Amino acid sequence: MQSVLGLALEGVVGALGKTTGPSGVTLHRSPEAGRAQLADEAFAFNSAVPSGVRFDLLTDATDIELDVRLTVVLPPGMPAGGAVFDLVVDGELREPVVATRQSLLFLDPVSGDQETRPAEPATVRFPVGPDCRERHVEVWLPVASRLELLDVRVPDGASVRAAPASGPLWVHHGSSISQCAEADRPTGTWPAIVARSAGLSLLNLALGGQCHLDPFMARAIRDLPADTISLELGINVLNADSMRERTFVPAFHGFLDTIRDGHPDTPILIITPIDCPAAENRPGPTLVGPDLRVHTVDRPVELSLGALTLTRIRELLAQHVEQRRKDGDDRLRLIDGTALFGPEDIADLPDGLHPNAVGYARMAERFLPLSFGEPLPTGRRRPGSRGGSSPTAETARPASA
Repeated sequence: MQSVLGLALEGVVGALGKTTGPSGVTLHRSPEAGRAQLADEAFAFNSAVPSGVRFDLLTDATDIELDVRLTVVLPPGMPAGGAVFDLVVDGELREPVVATRQSLLFLDPVSGDQETRPAEPATVRFPVGPDCRERHVEVWLPVASRLELLDVRVPDGASVRAAPASGPLWVHHGSSISQCAEADRPTGTWPAIVARSAGLSLLNLALGGQCHLDPFMARAIRDLPADTISLELGINVLNADSMRERTFVPAFHGFLDTIRDGHPDTPILIITPIDCPAAENRPGPTLVGPDLRVHTVDRPVELSLGALTLTRIRELLAQHVEQRRKDGDDRLRLIDGTALFGPEDIADLPDGLHPNAVGYARMAERFLPLSFGEPLPTGRRRPGSRGGSSPTAETARPASA
């Protein structure tokens, strides 16, 4: 087998950039400058979880091997199910490939105590096909584990090159409800299902516990060659109690103003929070209780003025999207998140916050007719080729989406 790490990195799709360490390469879904400004371990961890990131290659290799170092965050006592990879060959989705060797970071959602059980790197093998003809191969990386790439190998003499850009670029930003760590496979996240069904090239910038209208994320989206943009907003503003109404509204407008500086005419879709029974009419913050379900925290009545519930967040987003449309932004639209996952769906909301794999599939099915009903312009460049460095533990807020 021969190493083709450099050639494979040229075919990475769905990452903003990379960092290279002593032993390997980490593919990030956030801008390096933003990670430096925030200096938050949970943010950096989820930036390195490659939800939606894949190798998009043309190769005559019969097999592809990846050497990876994986880390997953779990509640104490929960067994690790393995990190799931997907292989797509000439458009055909193959059986998932599971790597069981990964470091475990046990995080107690009540006390915050941590225990780490390190593991050696894993070698993951993808059987492409028996004959040495060139195929279009996609390798989709895990959605719940932090990944460091150590090497990529193919049989001696096999060729590897980046595939041409495939479809218009859809840039999506959101929370863990769009990162979808609970999906059963990388192509089973609701954004991946939608992108594959609609013929879009997905750049998923959704980060678990994040999406607090951070200015550096707005600047990153502004500078990307996006053909369409969607923003799933609000749930972690409540979960972390990071804003009140006074700050949420101008932060929302500022976020959109920054994106519009680079995308004056690009369609932008705002997605309000899906149903979360504990927080519909109660403000945050939220915590995960001993039952591993999400609960809101009682607060004095004197602190209720301006506090945000999910109902109020949806009202504010709808009101201010409509105001911007009246002011001339007719390329801005809104989807009510409860139309994607509402009270009738809570049987598929096992922790009271995150849908399961069935719930994510239902969200995708409902999102498609509400979103990309009109043809999009032809994509202009490969996702990840702008907006970050060139291919050069969730330890807080355990209730965050």
